Amino acid sequence: MPERNTRELHFAKLNHGQKLAAVQIIASKPVRTLSVVAVKEPIPAGVYTDKNQLYFFMTRYLIERLSWLCRDHRPNVPEGDGRVAITFSRRGGMSYDDFRAYLRRLKADQSGEVRIHWPVIDIEAVSAADHGKVAALQLADAVASAFAAGFEPDRYGNCEPRYAETLRPVTYHRNKNYLSYGVKIVPRHDDCGLSQQQLKMVEIWK
Repeated sequence: MPERNTRELHFAKLNHGQKLAAVQIIASKPVRTLSVVAVKEPIPAGVYTDKNQLYFFMTRYLIERLSWLCRDHRPNVPEGDGRVAITFSRRGGMSYDDFRAYLRRLKADQSGEVRIHWPVIDIEAVSAADHGKVAALQLADAVASAFAAGFEPDRYGNCEPRYAETLRPVTYHRNKNYLSYGVKIVPRHDDCGLSQQQLKMVEIWK
């Protein structure tokens, strides 16, 4: 994108052609992506009332899948000690001390409902950085925005699934099962009342 005067990438500020080129480049690299999607309309009022409660809950699903990805790929990646250092894009109103405490509570949970593979998660290494200073955060933003475009109608009521579809080759899966691994929709897509356009996003992963 030679006409751009900055190396900082904000996917939302790109035009359609640039967005498509960005995800095509990501899809050509030796990376794996995973995404969690919260469909808020079916969630009953009053369920997530505490500050950042829904954000923490969805991040739990993300970290579950991240831990499975690290566990599954460890035989192919012998470097380091096998643990992942999680870096958030810094956002206002978010306490990362609170999030680390949340992870500790999940780790102590004995219900069996938390399926994080803890040996690969370094809770104390959870940190935050400015979006513009870390290229990896900009790539993560591009992936998240690509999926959002497939579910969130634009001002004309249209969804754009091509960005996410382009990322299919690098989306985490196990035995071609994408919807349980690299793509997690909450609640289940059957319960979300998705439009025909939004259902095209689900079809990509079947």
